[in-house]
Amino acid sequence: MPTRDEEFMSEALKLARFAESEGEVPVGAVVVFQDQIIGRGRNSREKGADISGHAEINAIKDAERHLGKWTLEGCAIYVTLEPCLMCAGAIKQSRLKTIVFGAKDEAEGAIVSRYHVFDEDNANQTICIGVCGEEASALLKDFFAKRRS
Repeated sequence: MPTRDEEFMSEALKLARFAESEGEVPVGAVVVFQDQIIGRGRNSREKGADISGHAEINAIKDAERHLGKWTLEGCAIYVTLEPCLMCAGAIKQSRLKTIVFGAKDEAEGAIVSRYHVFDEDNANQTICIGVCGEEASALLKDFFAKRRS
């Protein structure tokens, strides 16, 4: 039986697959409040010609609309790939408490791989790494392998 983290990450993976079907890098994210998904996002950078069209940013904006405010205290974000520097900044600014991600991003990851945004003494976030990580990683590897061939 899947855990709640796996259930939420499964929803993020569905969004990642949808992004891939639209020609986007397959990354998906959901924001959860009181055990309910209140924000959904997938990469939309190519379709929207918008550098900020990352799954995390889109999920955060959707959650903000749902709650009617920009602060997301008490919420968690589930994302298939370790957030980049821009997304980690948005997560921090929106006051998300919990960050759960699947695959590490050794090149651009800003949580544990490259930039370590939440390592400072005053960081209050709970970070969980590797939930559905193999599936998220395989999705990305397959996408880029197809692009190269």
